[in-house]
Amino acid sequence: MTANEALFDYALRLGDDALILSQRLGEWCGHAPAIETDLTLTNVALDLIGQAMLLLGYAGEVEGKGRDADKLAFHRDATKYRNCLLVEQPNGDFGRTIARQFIFSTYQRALYQELTRSSDRRLAEIAAKALKETIYHADLAAEWVIRLGDGTEESHERMKAGFEWYWRFVEELFTAEPADAALIGAGIAVDPAKLRAPFDAALAATFAEATLALPKYPRPITGGRKGRHSEHLGHLLAEMQFLPRAYPDAVW
Repeated sequence: MTANEALFDYALRLGDDALILSQRLGEWCGHAPAIETDLTLTNVALDLIGQAMLLLGYAGEVEGKGRDADKLAFHRDATKYRNCLLVEQPNGDFGRTIARQFIFSTYQRALYQELTRSSDRRLAEIAAKALKETIYHADLAAEWVIRLGDGTEESHERMKAGFEWYWRFVEELFTAEPADAALIGAGIAVDPAKLRAPFDAALAATFAEATLALPKYPRPITGGRKGRHSEHLGHLLAEMQFLPRAYPDAVW
């Protein structure tokens, strides 16, 4: 893999993570427990769409084949997506959605904090802009974890069950792809292993307040970074991509 191909794949992964999670959060529009929560989740989804547009747009420039953010978002099949498995999982109940958001936003906050120092100017600029949003996303999710975990008996059990659904997907977030080695060595990409310590620290602090037990991670499930996805992604893309594929010449 050439340096350009490695950079394209890296930006694509980051963009796909944000894009797919934004679609999942968008499914809560009109269905959240309260109107304030409904608006909050929708705004987080919009932030993630904005991040996806910047990252996929940059990926398209690096690739140099005339594909912009829309082409990459709407005209790839599921096997061409490089998002982690965590973000494509169904929403489940509100507790499960919050568990996923806490895991991803806590990871993403640590990622963007490091990526602001990337030797690639564009990646550093995108990370700096996205970091402001992601800090809010992580704090918001942590507040809900504490509220539900240290709430009623039912909310505690739902929060616990939500996390138990997602622990198997956590390891993929902190595993580098072979092509990343050169990018990490050049100071372009972030070594995901470096993100584990701040993630674990934030998890421990939040779980202590939420009266939740720290996890015993099960055997990890991976493959999303290589295009091996669950059936859930195909269903999501079928809905997300329908109009652009039905009217490929339309201008959005």
